[in-house]
Amino acid sequence: MNRINWTEKAMRQMLKLPREAVKAIAGAVVIELADLRAARNVKRLMNHPYAYRLRVGDYRVFFDFAVEVRIVSIEEVKKRDEQTY
Repeated sequence: MNRINWTEKAMRQMLKLPREAVKAIAGAVVIELADLRAARNVKRLMNHPYAYRLRVGDYRVFFDFAVEVRIVSIEEVKKRDEQTY
């Protein structure tokens, strides 16, 4: 089981999110990141400042993994429409 370490930046971002989103993200972090080999919504990133991302609904949890999981940032993904491009 991996140890999960939240950065101060990630904790501040969590405080700004709606309660339902916080519950979903916290639950997904505990379930998905406890064992990265069994994680379904985790993707390794290339050419990105953070090594991995966890997809939780409309949010992306960016993290690094060395000895422990270090959650670095949480970002909301905006819906794309015909005016996006």
